[in-house]
Amino acid sequence: MIENGPYQEKTYQTMKTLNVGMIGYKFMGKTHSNAWRQVDKFFPVSAKPILHTICGRDKKGVTAAAKQFGWSHVSTRWQDVVANPEIDIIDINTANDTHAEIAIAAAKAGKAVLCEKPLALTVKEATAMVDAAKKAGVVNMVCHNYRRIPAIAQARKMIAAGDLGRIFHYRARYLQDWIIDPEFPLVWRLQSKIAGSGTHGDINAHIIDLGRYLVGELSEVCGHLQTFIKERPLPGSKTKKGKVTVDDAVITLGKFKNGALACLEASRFAAGRKNHIQIEINGSKGSLVFDFEDMNRLKYFNRADLADRQGYHDILVTEGGGVHPYVGAWWPPGHIIGYEHTFVHTIFDFIQAVVKGKSIQPTFVDGLQNQKVLEAVEKSSKQRRWIKL
Repeated sequence: MIENGPYQEKTYQTMKTLNVGMIGYKFMGKTHSNAWRQVDKFFPVSAKPILHTICGRDKKGVTAAAKQFGWSHVSTRWQDVVANPEIDIIDINTANDTHAEIAIAAAKAGKAVLCEKPLALTVKEATAMVDAAKKAGVVNMVCHNYRRIPAIAQARKMIAAGDLGRIFHYRARYLQDWIIDPEFPLVWRLQSKIAGSGTHGDINAHIIDLGRYLVGELSEVCGHLQTFIKERPLPGSKTKKGKVTVDDAVITLGKFKNGALACLEASRFAAGRKNHIQIEINGSKGSLVFDFEDMNRLKYFNRADLADRQGYHDILVTEGGGVHPYVGAWWPPGHIIGYEHTFVHTIFDFIQAVVKGKSIQPTFVDGLQNQKVLEAVEKSSKQRRWIKL
């Protein structure tokens, strides 16, 4: 990751290119396509990405996506994309139950692999993905894009510098409301065979990963998963229903190896919350607060401030002429960035890693560690006890 500073423009006359094959084309495919298309326009990439092939099972749908997002070729078989000798990078944006098979095949074919989160359905699958990537020696990364929010990267810098002192608490919540309607259909994200878990693996995974990124590794967890609506209409049917086999909400308590405590809440039943992420970290010297709905701002409390000046202060990561992580590539001070930029930052770091031949965090190993935490929380909920990691 380039920490700060303005980015210099580069010419492409002698620059290497990397052909990208992307599997999946819907929500995440859209965000990734935008990032691949924008990254070399703003960041000094060491290789220009070429949107070579986009893949999806629906020929009509994936063809329309290729036209909309700027991909040169279309495929309906991921196996063909992985086997194509012209492809350098495989970007996986498919349903969770296909991640392992595609990533392992891509690694065996010598491709660099970027995979959406959660990395896999199970620890066993994630372990196989890690082993395949290591054996093949390919660059690999799991796409936890929130690590590359400039304010989050700034928080990590401050914590690493000791600005908060000894960390006592990590509190995080991730709230949405898109399945609160009982008539919402039984989509794949509500089926454990395809998704693995529900809210837990979909959004709790993000704040687990951010906890590991900002505070450290967890040593022990205790959790409770709950499903509020047990049955939902089958897609396309007004009368037939199917069983919901994943969680709707999850609460997690945890202990970090450094002694800090964790308190996490994730729900897709929080009316009025569309994509609400809030994080607070308390230490012996001060605290940091982040709210994704105001993502260009980091609130900082410093106990060393004079008594008549104490209180939370705003750190605006769009200020300072590019001194904050990533923002120097974008707009003048005071001009905010948004959700889509986190993916551009991720793609930039991934391209640099591919050119150097060395993976950058979060790697598949991080994805495996997150999966271990996810499974430990599920086990805790079933057995109603703390689980050591």
